[in-house]
Amino acid sequence: MKQLSAKEVETLLVEGQPLNLIDVREVDEVETGKIPGAIHISLGLLEFRMHELDKSQDYIMVCRSGARSGRACQFLESHGFKVTNMTGGMLAWEGETK
Repeated sequence: MKQLSAKEVETLLVEGQPLNLIDVREVDEVETGKIPGAIHISLGLLEFRMHELDKSQDYIMVCRSGARSGRACQFLESHGFKVTNMTGGMLAWEGETK
């Protein structure tokens, strides 16, 4: 599984790289703030909403600590998606949140 640290993701965003971020945390967790531009699809709904994703795109999965996003990566990879796990999750995120 490909991985990027929270700091590496933040650097890519600051540099203006177009990133497809998917936040797989629960609704109450996302209400405390998420990375600007991230799409919220909680892990439990990922199976039912993966039709909204494009297999030709790369996605970076985000959660609180990196564990659920890791599971999301494994699931999506098994369905042919190109995904990267943001290690450390939002606990390691020091950038802007909305």
